[in-house]
Amino acid sequence: MIDAIKTAMTLAADRKAVTALEYAMIAGIIVAVIAVGFGVLATNISDKFNSVGIGI
Repeated sequence: MIDAIKTAMTLAADRKAVTALEYAMIAGIIVAVIAVGFGVLATNISDKFNSVGIGI
Protein backbone atom coordinates (compact mmCIF):
# COMPACT_ATOMS: atom_id res chain seq x y z
CA MET A 1 0.00 0.00 0.00
CA ILE A 2 2.83 2.38 0.82
CA ASP A 3 4.46 1.69 -2.55
CA ALA A 4 1.23 2.64 -4.31
CA ILE A 5 1.06 5.92 -2.41
CA LYS A 6 4.71 6.67 -3.22
CA THR A 7 4.08 5.93 -6.89
CA ALA A 8 0.99 8.14 -6.94
CA MET A 9 2.87 11.00 -5.34
CA THR A 10 5.76 10.60 -7.80
CA LEU A 11 3.37 10.72 -10.77
CA ALA A 12 1.57 13.73 -9.32
CA ALA A 13 4.86 15.62 -9.02
CA ASP A 14 5.96 14.73 -12.58
CA ARG A 15 5.21 17.73 -14.83
CA LYS A 16 6.61 16.28 -18.08
CA ALA A 17 3.29 14.83 -19.21
CA VAL A 18 1.44 18.04 -18.43
CA THR A 19 3.96 20.09 -20.39
CA ALA A 20 3.73 17.73 -23.37
CA LEU A 21 -0.06 17.98 -23.26
CA GLU A 22 0.09 21.78 -23.18
CA TYR A 23 2.41 21.86 -26.19
CA ALA A 24 0.15 19.42 -28.04
CA MET A 25 -2.88 21.62 -27.36
CA ILE A 26 -1.05 24.72 -28.58
CA ALA A 27 0.05 22.90 -31.73
CA GLY A 28 -3.52 21.72 -32.32
CA ILE A 29 -4.88 25.24 -32.02
CA ILE A 30 -2.26 26.54 -34.45
CA VAL A 31 -3.11 23.80 -36.96
CA ALA A 32 -6.83 24.59 -36.66
CA VAL A 33 -6.23 28.31 -37.24
CA ILE A 34 -4.08 27.57 -40.29
CA ALA A 35 -6.72 25.20 -41.68
CA VAL A 36 -9.48 27.79 -41.28
CA GLY A 37 -7.24 30.44 -42.83
CA PHE A 38 -6.54 28.27 -45.86
CA GLY A 39 -10.26 27.60 -46.22
CA VAL A 40 -11.09 31.31 -46.24
CA LEU A 41 -8.18 32.06 -48.57
CA ALA A 42 -9.26 29.31 -50.99
CA THR A 43 -12.80 30.69 -51.09
CA ASN A 44 -11.54 34.22 -51.79
CA ILE A 45 -9.19 33.03 -54.53
CA SER A 46 -11.95 30.94 -56.10
CA ASP A 47 -14.26 33.97 -56.12
CA LYS A 48 -11.57 36.07 -57.79
CA PHE A 49 -10.97 33.46 -60.51
CA ASN A 50 -14.73 33.15 -61.09
CA SER A 51 -15.14 36.93 -61.42
CA VAL A 52 -12.23 37.12 -63.89
CA GLY A 53 -13.67 34.22 -65.89
CA ILE A 54 -17.12 35.85 -66.06
CA GLY A 55 -15.63 39.20 -67.07
CA ILE A 56 -13.94 37.79 -70.17
